[in-house]
Amino acid sequence: WCPSTNSSFLLTGFSGMEQQYPWFSIPFSSIYATMLLGNCMVLHVIWTEPSLHQPMFYFLSILALTDLCMGLSTVYTINLDFCITQSYFIHGLSFIESSVLLAMAFDRYIAICNPLRYSSILTNSRISKIGLTIIVRSFFFIIRLKFFNYCHFHILSHSFCLHQDLLHLASLMLVICILLLTAILILFSYILIFKSVLAVASQEEWHKLFQTCISHVCAVLVFYMPIISLTMVHRFGKHLSPVAHVLIGNIYSLFPPLMNPIIYSVKTQQIHTRMLRLFSLKRY
Repeated sequence: WCPSTNSSFLLTGFSGMEQQYPWFSIPFSSIYATMLLGNCMVLHVIWTEPSLHQPMFYFLSILALTDLCMGLSTVYTINLDFCITQSYFIHGLSFIESSVLLAMAFDRYIAICNPLRYSSILTNSRISKIGLTIIVRSFFFIIRLKFFNYCHFHILSHSFCLHQDLLHLASLMLVICILLLTAILILFSYILIFKSVLAVASQEEWHKLFQTCISHVCAVLVFYMPIISLTMVHRFGKHLSPVAHVLIGNIYSLFPPLMNPIIYSVKTQQIHTRMLRLFSLKRY
């Protein structure tokens, strides 16, 4: 980055709509509180229930922890170092989440296509190594943010340090390619799953496939759809109002952390049952 006497950034957010900020705060605060509560509940249920100490739920707890961290940053003015730190966390957590979704796809593949070896393949030590690899992989790509040129980028058109405002095209393409590669690998894992199930083609196997994979497929869509929308808007939506850009940027950062605990609480029977225990005196 280039030295400058102006070493701070201004995050404009919904510029020109300052009088409506109190009204904006109601839905955004509700979303934020629901996101925190939902992910904390998922973590609490998994960590306190011994029967959920399984590979699938280990990955789910990593996903919930990542989502919990995702929404924990927004200030009006921010200096360069904090902006780089915020950008690292936002995009680093996105890389972590995409990698966790890939690991969960691998988990679903083993559970469906090789169930007899599931416990021997996904051991606790292997899961720990996968988790460490995910973090190192994310750090390796995001550490490059510190070495980009940030001259003339003192006013950012979002409520957080978004990469389209800060980074060159080369870095943006790197981010897209990494997330795209992860998406391709997830798709490939499901192709293998469908190929395996088609070989049997029984109603029971299809039901098992649906019950096993539906929550993960929903989580993948919830993660990638805002990213695709955000990329398309920044690439082709120059005619859209700045408010639309900021709104989609906030959806990118808040929608997946909000929806993931809801998806897994509704679609995963073990989580659903234990969530009910938190709100009822009835023994399930």
